[in-house]
Amino acid sequence: FVMGEGAAVLVLEEASAAKRRGADIRCRVAGFANHGNAFHMTGLRREGTEMARAITTALDRARRSAEDVDYVNAHGSGTVQNDRHETDAVKRALGAHARRVPMSSIKSMVGHSLGAIGSIELAACVLAMDTGVVPPTANLTTPDPECDLDHVPLTAREQRNDVVLSVGR
Repeated sequence: FVMGEGAAVLVLEEASAAKRRGADIRCRVAGFANHGNAFHMTGLRREGTEMARAITTALDRARRSAEDVDYVNAHGSGTVQNDRHETDAVKRALGAHARRVPMSSIKSMVGHSLGAIGSIELAACVLAMDTGVVPPTANLTTPDPECDLDHVPLTAREQRNDVVLSVGR
């Protein structure tokens, strides 16, 4: 876990209003969800039940399937508990597709800025869609064997990213 500092500013508005004013629409937030265990903010159950429920709810609200996801922006705080929880949650929510979709954490490059990280991660997701580049998980040289998904170690990857799932907070 490495602390970070920063901010991002985004304009969120109804699509019809953005079109009326001729805005350069960069992306659409199609679905979102938040679930907790009503016990402890960082006391996570290993199997990732709550996070998996949030992912599937967000995909349902967006009218998307797991197979539609091109890239997963991980919470990726770099702690054993959180990373294993998140890996299990993504496997539970995306099923077999979890092993095919790249998942990386920008916190590996910018640190965890706590309350600001959600907007920073959303900006990074927009850039991934705009540029067709999946950001790497920097400094990932020895992955935890229990975090056995494609975490895009060390080097960014070019690919089309039409549907991005951010599980950060």
